[in-house]
Amino acid sequence: MTSAMTPVVSAPWLWAQLQSPGEDVPPDSPLVVVDCRFSLADPQLGQRQYAEAHIPSAQYLDLEQHLSGPVQPQSGRHPLPEVEQFVQTLAAIGIQLGKTRVVAYDDSKGAFAARLWWLLGYLGHDDMAVLDGGWQSWLAQGYDTATGTPDSSSSSTPQPPVPAPRTDWVVDRAQVKLRSHLTPLIDSRAPERYRGEVEPIDPVAGHISGAENAFWHAVIDDQGKLRSQPELQQHWQQFGPTDQAIVYCGSGVTACVNLLSQAVAGYPLSKLYVGGWSEWCRDLDPGETAS
Repeated sequence: MTSAMTPVVSAPWLWAQLQSPGEDVPPDSPLVVVDCRFSLADPQLGQRQYAEAHIPSAQYLDLEQHLSGPVQPQSGRHPLPEVEQFVQTLAAIGIQLGKTRVVAYDDSKGAFAARLWWLLGYLGHDDMAVLDGGWQSWLAQGYDTATGTPDSSSSSTPQPPVPAPRTDWVVDRAQVKLRSHLTPLIDSRAPERYRGEVEPIDPVAGHISGAENAFWHAVIDDQGKLRSQPELQQHWQQFGPTDQAIVYCGSGVTACVNLLSQAVAGYPLSKLYVGGWSEWCRDLDPGETAS
């Protein structure tokens, strides 16, 4: 097993690895590329885009079918997938936890690829990266693309025992509610949603009382790539120690870009409130929201 990859990798690096992994990569550490393109407005769009063109050898995972579990009456819009089922999903596309190198990409500034990156880390698999700049970066380099859908059954691989998740990576509604006043709570949504001026998805506008706003787009540059390490360090320093903070968004997806940026900054990750605003606003008590 090689040392874990950096949190993000470039398109030229990925292209080179797909051509030849290099002498320092053991044969039992294969590379699996995962296409995570998705649209909340059109849930089937990512699958259609994948069938039309994708990075050669890439497999496809869908946010709602694979990277989330079933929505429950009191859950947010994208609860975590059930661990055993998710491990089986990974095995079906050739990912063996603890062995396989994984690179994920999307065309949404890393929003959905970062969810897979975080999920694998949650299961203790650290040899995982996001393609910096995503699908657009790959196309800009002029690299080959493939069409159609590979037979994923042929790449199924046996799995080790189901791992114990890193439960200290997450908090639930009760923990957010009972948090210390010294615990930074960071809302990753757009400023206008944070302020309660608009709410295009969830039934109530506003934010969790006491939360600060750190829009996840702020860690991305004009090319859709993560900002430099010094820039990200400066960004996160204004919120205090990252490992003492809780981060949330609408449903535990785009907040993962903020967490990815913390890793690139070289900082420990904040805890993730997966349910996010979509869970919080389902059953509000007085004082639990602000706008």
